Amino acid sequence: MEKRIIKIVLTGGPAAGKTTLTSQIMKLFKQEDGWRVITIPETATELIAGFGIKPFGNCMSMLAFQDFVIADQIHKEKLALDAAQIVPEDRILIIYDRALMDDKAYISDEEFAATIAKFGRTETEVLANYDLVLHLVTCAKGAEFAYNLGNEARTESLEYAREMDDRTLRAWSAHPNLKIIDNSVNFADKIQRALQEIYRAVGEPEPMPRKKKYLIAMPDMAKLASDYNAATLDMMQTYLRQTAPGVERRVRQQRSGTDYLYFYTEKHLMPDGTKWDTERPIPLKEYVQYLMEGDPALHQVHKMKYRFTYRDQRFEIDVYPFSEDKAIMFRYAGSDNVELPPEITVLRDVSDDPEFKNRQLAISQTL
Repeated sequence: MEKRIIKIVLTGGPAAGKTTLTSQIMKLFKQEDGWRVITIPETATELIAGFGIKPFGNCMSMLAFQDFVIADQIHKEKLALDAAQIVPEDRILIIYDRALMDDKAYISDEEFAATIAKFGRTETEVLANYDLVLHLVTCAKGAEFAYNLGNEARTESLEYAREMDDRTLRAWSAHPNLKIIDNSVNFADKIQRALQEIYRAVGEPEPMPRKKKYLIAMPDMAKLASDYNAATLDMMQTYLRQTAPGVERRVRQQRSGTDYLYFYTEKHLMPDGTKWDTERPIPLKEYVQYLMEGDPALHQVHKMKYRFTYRDQRFEIDVYPFSEDKAIMFRYAGSDNVELPPEITVLRDVSDDPEFKNRQLAISQTL
């Protein structure tokens, strides 16, 4: 089977949601489903934090800095394409946290053209290299209340964020498949709209968003997994001590295929009662550091998650080590017509029961 490589750029001004979207992509396009997600982190941030190369103070001009950025971006993009040919999966998503055209937002058009020409490229050639560009509008435009949430180190002003959002959008404006994801509804909706564009780009139907949760009698999971070709995830979730009012923090270890992934999540409860999440993938070292901040009043939540389809419906079953006779099942479908596998015995619908949320299970350790 010929490799299929889809290249997607995530761009936009500061505090746009790129990190959370990347995390969602990694969860949805899973190795056990035949996908490999290759991520290319933001180059400028790496150069500033890791090498001390920065375009301010007495270090260097912005133009000289962009020369470093573009050289590094080109190198990493080549490595990503080489890796896509080596990995065993045939379907590959390459996710760019900003890419070459973003550099145009920081220097003049003439300077940008001259810089990429040194590397043998034109703007037309650069734009043609990416299949989809998602411009996530900064929270500084329409969601100002969320601009600094979850990032106390953010130093850019609202005005600067808006200006860079405009400049970045202009830099990518000639791309034929540019999609603008604004803040018209809420953060969760914003991420969902971005994911819809990605599913369109890869030519696959978007998973049904409607979800129901049931308490079920424990089925024969080995037989069920075999009969329905269920994918299995081994997950460990740890709740962290609260550091800010209305913000619940947690980390998750997730084994996907042969790889381990790690995520940091914040759940925000707003004064009007609405909730939204931010999530980002983290390296193992950062995950271990966060474990030191675990909430001693809450147990870790370990579960095996089984994912499968039955009659065009998607199901997930969570099996917990503290329960031998019960499990939790999720059903995702577009209608209320329920068709369950014959092996499943539903005890009751717990979709709106707070006793069956993961945080409560971390307290009770019982189903």
